[in-house]
Amino acid sequence: MTNSTSNAPTVAEMLRGFSIEVNPGESKIIDAAPTRLEPGTEVFMTWIPGKNPMDTVEPARKIRAAGLYPTPHIGARHVESAGQLEDFAGRLREAGVDRVLIIAGDRDEPAGPFDSSLGVMQSGILQKAGITRMSVGGFPEGNPKISDPLLWEAIAAKTKFARENNINLTIVTQFAFASEPIVEWVRKVRGMGIDNPIRLGFAGPASLISLTRYAMVCGVGASMKVLTEKPQFAKLLIDKGPEPLIRGVAGEIGSKNGDALPLGVKGVHFFVFGGFNKTVDWINSQRSATAAS
Repeated sequence: MTNSTSNAPTVAEMLRGFSIEVNPGESKIIDAAPTRLEPGTEVFMTWIPGKNPMDTVEPARKIRAAGLYPTPHIGARHVESAGQLEDFAGRLREAGVDRVLIIAGDRDEPAGPFDSSLGVMQSGILQKAGITRMSVGGFPEGNPKISDPLLWEAIAAKTKFARENNINLTIVTQFAFASEPIVEWVRKVRGMGIDNPIRLGFAGPASLISLTRYAMVCGVGASMKVLTEKPQFAKLLIDKGPEPLIRGVAGEIGSKNGDALPLGVKGVHFFVFGGFNKTVDWINSQRSATAAS
């Protein structure tokens, strides 16, 4: 049931301070980001399996020099050795990077010594390099390869480790196509006493084929039924982008506390399945529409 309070955040307020994901290998996007994004925007940079992670360093340097905050992904199971991680972390720090997103990595067998994001955190390698701002993933609809009990144990363990070791930890959620699982997940996290900032993941505007393909790859199962069983709502997502979802979440999470979003939500995070420029155009159009009204 949607919260009817007039003090619930607007879509424009949810978009304030958004973050966005890019492929560091797409040089045109890396060159465009400084002109298309506001200074201070966090730009998450994906770890592409099979690619040399060191190839992320120079794009990250360009992003940081432009006043943005590059946030490279570290795929724990893709790291080949502690030495590789140490070298990568050191080069990132030299490039001005002070934050990363750590994910397990979609790989059955680890390539090296790390099988989880917690293992990377516990190694101390990132902290030694001066990287103490970290993000980890959250899964409102679960993960097809990890049981729900293990997911909850993991988020509790990572937040506990971060708290005890002075790590500035943010949780970034997987995207979904329904607001209910997102809100329920956030409330459960807060009910566990976890107070770390949360970024809510949304798929930027894209075609139905793209959204469905990425949903299958990412294991977004439950709410994917929205795309197949509710064609009117699916059409709304295609025509209006994630606006209906963001508005639905905003109405459910409660009232603002001053300028702060409810429930410790830091902002939203965009997966650009329809393209970087298309997502930025959509964000700008939402802001323009709000300003005009």
